[in-house]
Amino acid sequence: MIIINIEKAKNIAHDIRRQKRTQEFAPLDIQATIPMYAAQAEAARQEIRDRYAQMQLDIDAANTPEQLRSILLL
Repeated sequence: MIIINIEKAKNIAHDIRRQKRTQEFAPLDIQATIPMYAAQAEAARQEIRDRYAQMQLDIDAANTPEQLRSILLL
């Protein structure tokens, strides 16, 4: 029988969440430096921040590895 340490699994899930967030931010970081696109890029960046903030809360509240997997697939 395999026993999964849920706290370590949550740490791994948070690492994956951070990597995904960084990937989504990359193109917007460039756009944010262009005055013409800065406001639009910042609005998109805020949407990403909000989505990943909720994901962070969901990961912290998860009790099973299956819940963590389903959160990361969103």
